[in-house]
Amino acid sequence: MSKFFSGRHAALTPYTPGEQPQDMQYVKLNTNESPFPPSKGVLEAALREAGKLQLYSDPTSAVLGRKMAQHMGVAPEMVLMTNGSDEALYYAFMAFGDEQHPMVFPDITYGFYPVYADLFHIPYEEKPLAEDFSINPAEYIGAGKTVVIANPNAPTGRCLPLCVIEDIVKSNPENLVLIDEAYVDFGGESAVPLTLRYDNLLVVGTFSKSRSMAGARLGYAIGNPALIADMNTVKYSLNPYNVNRVTAAAGVAALEEDDYYRANCQTIMENREWTAQQLESLGFDVIPSKTNFLFARSAAVSGETLYLELKKRGVLVRHFTAERIREYNRITIGTREQMELFLEKTKEILKEANA
Repeated sequence: MSKFFSGRHAALTPYTPGEQPQDMQYVKLNTNESPFPPSKGVLEAALREAGKLQLYSDPTSAVLGRKMAQHMGVAPEMVLMTNGSDEALYYAFMAFGDEQHPMVFPDITYGFYPVYADLFHIPYEEKPLAEDFSINPAEYIGAGKTVVIANPNAPTGRCLPLCVIEDIVKSNPENLVLIDEAYVDFGGESAVPLTLRYDNLLVVGTFSKSRSMAGARLGYAIGNPALIADMNTVKYSLNPYNVNRVTAAAGVAALEEDDYYRANCQTIMENREWTAQQLESLGFDVIPSKTNFLFARSAAVSGETLYLELKKRGVLVRHFTAERIREYNRITIGTREQMELFLEKTKEILKEANA
């Protein structure tokens, strides 16, 4: 730490992204990327727009925003396009959280929530998940604080039904409820339609997972026009040209080729269920998932050992060191061939552990 680093940030514990090692070719099942390439139209749109990189992008992302609004069934003024969903979360925490507006979210969830809360000096409470890693909705009903819930949740994969989300929103009319839907396209039910009825609901999403655009960095926030206007105030105070022109063009094309991405999601869900069954047959405890990953542990080998041994064999999964989840690994669902290789290597490791 340099002597110039601001003292108010000295205690920050930054978010740790999934590793991206370059030492060898890995089967990457650690960062919840799609195993499928972008659609043909996305690649063509990106290539066309790349010839205009000398020009700034549209700071309003008007074409993309209108396309997104049409796709989601909301008005354009209810949509904010962002540089990944992380930026949407950043704007929301900055706009709607402070000492007078504390937050509440689960203790096991997306790691950026406490990071952003600490960054903006927002008091927060972490509600422990149940032993089965489920969220207890009663702890968020009438919370009297800004509620932040990833639904489906990460890294657990569990999902609350839409009726429960609505109960939470209805019970907190004077507080913002932020629902992070990064994984909703893999079996969850989006809360976006509720934004037409509740002015305290903000839904955040991403093109990184289900639309094969993790490297392009495209996300969005959908909510009441007043909420979006507040977030735009933050955006224009920080990063007006937040969505580059290549990504914006690719985003429009991705929405126009929705069938391709829906088919990919269906394949991933089928591979998820097959992989879960295979792991259970090997004695793993697998948490039910509505995401593009599984959260699983084995009684025969520790979470850390499985992660390290898989890495030696060219397969990356995500291991966390927090006490409650250190025996688990998060396994991104890839192609059937990738999952077969993962299982083959896992069986090797279990055989050695039992030898």
